[in-house]
Amino acid sequence: MGRSAELALIDDLFDSTAPRGVALVLSGDAGVGKSALLDTAAERASEAGFKVIRIVGSQYEQSVSFSGLTQLIQPLAEAIPALPPRQAETLQAVRGLSEEQPAKLLAIANAVHVLLTRTTVQHGPIALVIDDAPWLDRPSAMVLGTVARNTGSGSLALLAASRTGDESFLSSTGIPAYEVQPLDEESANALVAERFPAMAARVRQRLVAEAAGNPLALLELPVPLNEAQRTERGSLPAVLPLSERLKKAFSVRVMALPHATRELLLLAVLDGSGDLHVLEGAAHGSDVLSRLAPAERAGLVRVDSLTGRLAFRHPLTRSAVMELSTSAQRRRVHLDLADHFPEESEHQIRHLAAAAVGPDDHVAELLHDVAYKTLRRGDAVGAITTLLRASELSSAGRTKGRMLAEAACLGANITGDLRNVRALLDNAMLADPVGTDSLAAATAAASQLLNGEGDADTAHQLLVGAIRSHVRPGHTDDNILREALHTLLMVCFFSGRPEPWQAFDNAVTDVLRRSPSPRLYVLRGAFGDPAHANAAVLDQLDDLILGLTRETDPRRIVRTAMAGAYVDRLPNCRSALRRVVDDGLNGGAIAIAIEAQFLLMIDAFASGQWDDLADLADDGLRWCETHNYRLQGWTGQFLLGLLVGARGDNQTAQDTADRLVRWGHPRGLGTLNVYASHIRALSALGNADFDSAYRSLRALGPPDRLPSHMPHSLWLFWDFVEAATRTGHHDEAVEHVTAVRASDIPSVSPRLAMMTDAAEAMVTPGVIGHDLFDRAIATPGAERWPFDWARICLAYGERLRRSKAGNAARVHLEAALGTFQRLGAQPWCARAANELRASGVLVTTVTSAEDDRTPLTPQEQQIAQLAATGLTNKQIAAQLFLSPRTVAAHLRSVFPKLNITSRAGLRDALTRRTSS
Repeated sequence: MGRSAELALIDDLFDSTAPRGVALVLSGDAGVGKSALLDTAAERASEAGFKVIRIVGSQYEQSVSFSGLTQLIQPLAEAIPALPPRQAETLQAVRGLSEEQPAKLLAIANAVHVLLTRTTVQHGPIALVIDDAPWLDRPSAMVLGTVARNTGSGSLALLAASRTGDESFLSSTGIPAYEVQPLDEESANALVAERFPAMAARVRQRLVAEAAGNPLALLELPVPLNEAQRTERGSLPAVLPLSERLKKAFSVRVMALPHATRELLLLAVLDGSGDLHVLEGAAHGSDVLSRLAPAERAGLVRVDSLTGRLAFRHPLTRSAVMELSTSAQRRRVHLDLADHFPEESEHQIRHLAAAAVGPDDHVAELLHDVAYKTLRRGDAVGAITTLLRASELSSAGRTKGRMLAEAACLGANITGDLRNVRALLDNAMLADPVGTDSLAAATAAASQLLNGEGDADTAHQLLVGAIRSHVRPGHTDDNILREALHTLLMVCFFSGRPEPWQAFDNAVTDVLRRSPSPRLYVLRGAFGDPAHANAAVLDQLDDLILGLTRETDPRRIVRTAMAGAYVDRLPNCRSALRRVVDDGLNGGAIAIAIEAQFLLMIDAFASGQWDDLADLADDGLRWCETHNYRLQGWTGQFLLGLLVGARGDNQTAQDTADRLVRWGHPRGLGTLNVYASHIRALSALGNADFDSAYRSLRALGPPDRLPSHMPHSLWLFWDFVEAATRTGHHDEAVEHVTAVRASDIPSVSPRLAMMTDAAEAMVTPGVIGHDLFDRAIATPGAERWPFDWARICLAYGERLRRSKAGNAARVHLEAALGTFQRLGAQPWCARAANELRASGVLVTTVTSAEDDRTPLTPQEQQIAQLAATGLTNKQIAAQLFLSPRTVAAHLRSVFPKLNITSRAGLRDALTRRTSS
């Protein structure tokens, strides 16, 4: 896997048409895959007509003379009697089958050369495949060195493998060498995913990083891990343990080092910074560079004297150093490091915690504070690991239970450990049966209820009671209270009803009275009820967004962006949200990354980046399924439903809406019903089914006001005005526009101002309506919202055509058509094209599923067929040796050619093409 270059090299080496013999040495680190390549080479050589002879060096037979050479001679033994007597006797003596002592090495080399030459002449080419060349016994090595220098004189191919840095008989022969490199990250991920499909993504990411592309490490690192660790229900150690095979591969050179050097390497491993000044301080001023010299000469570490840093050549050397140390040695080193750092600094606290052999409540409390500092730096996984260690050091059941509950809370809301929440809460209850109604436990349980089961009502009751009884600590930064309020915010949002918000508003008012919290204040206004938010909320939101470039806490990034979702502030949050998503992809905070991914999907839809939206959904929905975030998954499905509805896949859009209602209605999740109504209305409007669109939207509330605490109303008022106007409900449309103006919606954002002008124009007949349309279309930056802008152009063009202003209408209709075509919004293209035809313009650029026969390229066909089987972009990329981005680009070209909008339609579209 990932060895196309090496396999091509092997095929060239054993090309049976080559006129002369060849030789090559594969070098590389232990476990990099040299033996696997030799195995493949032997198979391919045999297929090419070579007689393959395998020779394997062994450190246990290095003292046995001619043990390696015997492996060469034995398969050719039948040809020995036909050799000249002197050569035959020499080879029999090497095999130990003659009473004669073996001749001089030069005579033996000549005899072997004659044997090989005669065999190639009579029976065809020979391939010598030699593994672990440095471990061959010295006499065999010298003879084979002579053979290697003379491969060019006959039909002999020699392929050997040697560990980088090891001297062998081939080192001075002048034979070309090829260094086998570690696997690239893509191939490494594919290898682990294939062999360990049930392994959690973040665990796989950690193993891939530690293995540094070493195939043996990739396959062996999972072996010592238990099932809980592989599936992320248990935490991984700071330094991964080694399997027996890895110990053999990586410990040999470490064991050969002097004791003082190994002690210093252990100090470097447990410090982890690579800073030589730290090593000097913790080693009490000893000559660090002199003690490290043996490890440098062995190629285990590199020391940069200019930067003052030490680096291990391979990450698993660190694990080997740890495996060879005792617990007493590790504890002593941790205490030395703790003495080096300032009192109660984070480094000192962590080393004291690592050195502790029993409960230590003082260190536990210090470590508890360190966990939240770690979280604010953006390392949510590290924060939870630190909390769990703090709980282990706590002697009091109440403190232990509180810390376990906090770990469960942060895991559910941030890192994606929803499946582990129940186990952590059970452990918290065992530690402190009385305190299991704590705010942290309630928040964790409520998050599990909401995100896993969608039980918003029970989650609301649980949280409200816990928040009311919560006793705030003396300091103002109450992390768990903020997590509880955020969870309650999401409970209220998904309930889709104004009543649950009262308890949230009361709790927030109390918190804001005690200590200012701009982000909480902004979330309540801009996300909870943006239609009625005041200007101060939006000003503070803009200030928070400006600070996102420096923000490291993923919670603050996502929650700030969430506040901007309904008020059109997401474009300025993109780079920060991508950082959160990248962190999730690299094994970080998955739950927060899911939210970030779906916020990017909202932005992609609004900004017309529709081809990217489906790609963004892949990771988000996969994460939801893997980590059981069922409710979050429906947000992703809603956005995909909007996309397919806008692009004309009406059946898929309708099915998505139906599923949203079926899952959400029994659970009292009113927002899912709003999602479904939005999908149905947009799909109906594209097909000019205004009556269906009106019925879907009218059911959400009366037209004379914007509902309280229903942020989605900002996305729907233009749809309702168009549907109501076109179905004879003009008075209701006017009432709705009046309500929008009364709420000062135009001041929220330029897009909402553009939509308000267009909505008012729809309900205003005559010239004034034209002026409003002109103002809406000319909104500065309108190109940032291409779909909305094109819909306004279409509505204006329809109004002008019906007013007999054909020339003016054509300008706007053509602009709308061009934008719809770029977006792939087929039903909207049809509406615009029909209007253009009615105005006298011949339109031939709109295609349908029946006449769209644009051919796929061979690679597009192959990628489409793989995607139709359900493979992800990464899995397709691994099979075809492409990057996932290249696969995504090809699929973006495939969709419009097949006249589909998502992967769901690939199979049927390909079947239709084949059958026709």
